[in-house]
Amino acid sequence: MLVTLISCILILFSILPFVQHQHWIFRVPEFLKLQILILQTIAFALLFFFSDKDTVFWTVQLLQLLLIGYHLYILSRYTKFWRTPYIQKSKSASEPIKIIACNVYQDNRQHHRFVELIQRERPDIVLTMESDTHWEQALRELESIYPYVQKVTLDNTYGMHFYTRLKIINIQTHYFVADDIPSIEAELESKDGHRFVFFGVHPPPPSPTEEETSKERDGDLLSVAKRVRGYNLPVLVAGDFNNVAWAKSSILFRKTSELIDARIGRGVLSTFHAKYWFFRVPLDLLFHSPQLFIDQLNILSSIGSDHFPVSCTFHIDRQSDEQEERIEELENDEMQEVNELIQEGKEENSDNRSSE
Repeated sequence: MLVTLISCILILFSILPFVQHQHWIFRVPEFLKLQILILQTIAFALLFFFSDKDTVFWTVQLLQLLLIGYHLYILSRYTKFWRTPYIQKSKSASEPIKIIACNVYQDNRQHHRFVELIQRERPDIVLTMESDTHWEQALRELESIYPYVQKVTLDNTYGMHFYTRLKIINIQTHYFVADDIPSIEAELESKDGHRFVFFGVHPPPPSPTEEETSKERDGDLLSVAKRVRGYNLPVLVAGDFNNVAWAKSSILFRKTSELIDARIGRGVLSTFHAKYWFFRVPLDLLFHSPQLFIDQLNILSSIGSDHFPVSCTFHIDRQSDEQEERIEELENDEMQEVNELIQEGKEENSDNRSSE
């Protein structure tokens, strides 16, 4: 009876994300697809030993088998078994460019661990999220390495700091859906003259402890997607998306922006929660245009935050047909849906954030 009850709960959690409602009750379960798959597989096996073979048993097992197959199909893209094209670097390719992005966790006071990580890894670009006044003071030590800085210091868990030693052509901070949720856009030039656009994002999550719905998150991310859509320069978008790559809103982001999900063919690469291994999910995502080629995408060791840092090394090269084929385009009426979601995000008023 207990195993049957657990199986029914897992079936419910598997089905809830199919409901296209933005309340957190429907959105949070899609974060846990990998965990649900593991538990559902175990429950499927155990039910053969601890249940009568009646109509309820066969109904539950059929539903579980279908959902296990569905989860496997979705997650298979985020494994190394998924074939991605190998493209040889041309002579005109840029030198490797390295970025580290991390939600440092506003209340994390182990600042030295992140500073030491950056000093050791020496990336070309550093993006921090949840960096408040305390973090800004601690990060000043990095300014001897990184002459170009964009600081958006907020004490509402949405502060953001950007450091680079690449040449900045243009840099600006956007507030797409609310005046306390920033995104940073920077047009950069590599040491060997290749220009590209970097976007750092951190929208609020739908959860019982934060935002009741995903309206602001979806509106913010899709605003970024529309802005970079059709850019002539290569684009890389990174940050704490507070979303998973297989969610419908992430798929809409990918299609609208005409970017490639860097995780496909590389692994799930979960980044949150750093302290609870079984509940880890990939919230820190990275998307790029077809002129950018990912050489390495890694999750780094803990710096005391609830998120692990993400490290990405890439180069810029001429666009290939293989990369172009990886781009998915919006289908009929999906742009209308994107515009509606952006408008809903702008109209949403949050009572959950406060700047101190």
